[in-house]
Amino acid sequence: MGFQGTFAIITAALISGAVVGRMKFGGYIAFIAIWGLVVYAPVVHWVWNESGWLYDLGALDFAGGTVVHVNAGAAALAAAIVLKPRQDYGVRAMLPHNVPFVLLGAGLLWFGWFGFNGGSALAADGLGATGAVTTMFAPGATVVVWALLDHFTTGEMTAVGLATAIVVGLVAITPASGFVTPMGAIAIGAIAAVPSYYFIKWRTSSSLDDSLDVFGAHGIGGAVGAILTGVFAAEAVGGTAGLIEGNPGQVVTQVIAILGVLAYSFIATVVILKVIGAVSG
Repeated sequence: MGFQGTFAIITAALISGAVVGRMKFGGYIAFIAIWGLVVYAPVVHWVWNESGWLYDLGALDFAGGTVVHVNAGAAALAAAIVLKPRQDYGVRAMLPHNVPFVLLGAGLLWFGWFGFNGGSALAADGLGATGAVTTMFAPGATVVVWALLDHFTTGEMTAVGLATAIVVGLVAITPASGFVTPMGAIAIGAIAAVPSYYFIKWRTSSSLDDSLDVFGAHGIGGAVGAILTGVFAAEAVGGTAGLIEGNPGQVVTQVIAILGVLAYSFIATVVILKVIGAVSG
């Protein structure tokens, strides 16, 4: 129960990354309290409770690809749209003020993610070890592909870009970490780099002020990882075969789960923010 409680905490914290600099603290506290009950709790029930409709459908989510990342990503996108951009957005450069701290944060995040994914086995066993190993390999592959994309697109790699790549890889492997082999994890991490990279590149030139690219890294990374879980799932690892092992229906199930969570979270978040805005500003 305590371990699962931290999942609720991190999901609410992720949303804050999309609204940095333009939401009152009191309004944010009210938002996460309501959002945790109205959005997060039902989604957790859908995916991880034996009576949940997505669980019953057979959706695979080992450590929170849909529950945490797609859920928070959709809410972050809604919040960024409802609250509109920061006053200086697009007028002056908003660059990270301390790159070593960005890298330190990414390292701490990666370290903690071994508990996030490996711990989702809820036991110190072979499945927990698989969750930890896949969590090592996937972001490594994402960093390599991201660096190559940077090199061929802009001619240079950036430390902040590679820190972002680590996060995208961690997000993408989260739903798959207890269902795929280490080789499958490398494939997922490598593939996930591409859509997130190009979405974030587009976002920086758009009017969408998702301050820390929560939707680009977590929403898209989580969705891609959830779909690829249906592709690379290995029966010998988590008991369910994916597309590669002759079960294409698993991909369809994963897409249904993603769309269901994305739509519910986005719409509910808009309503919650509008109500809080009307009451307290």
